[in-house]
Amino acid sequence: QVQLAESGGGLVQAGGSLSLSCAVSGPTFGSRTMAWFRQAPGKEREFVAGISRNGGTVYADSVRGRFTISRDNVKNMVYLQMNSLKAEDTAVYYCAADTLSRWPPIWRGNYNYWGQGTQVTVSS
Repeated sequence: QVQLAESGGGLVQAGGSLSLSCAVSGPTFGSRTMAWFRQAPGKEREFVAGISRNGGTVYADSVRGRFTISRDNVKNMVYLQMNSLKAEDTAVYYCAADTLSRWPPIWRGNYNYWGQGTQVTVSS
């Protein structure tokens, strides 16, 4: 059984930074593709960033250059560093795991485990 728990959300002013963390429990974490998605009110859940078991990364166009995804396979953690935040980044952010480690990581349907989400609110 895989469990994911996000933390680190909050309220920040536009232009500020936040760092999200995702603690992952369960076997073979190091072999899984991991990703962050987000969902704003009234919108579909969308891909933000993904990272392969070997550290390869993919980003949505809207966050490339501002957000950084990383992972620590010893601590079973995934991180999302968010800089230069904009009001349109406001959403609930979800950590997700793909136990089949598919690539590219952008398809929501690939992910069979999800965290409960953490709210990020950016005030303009």
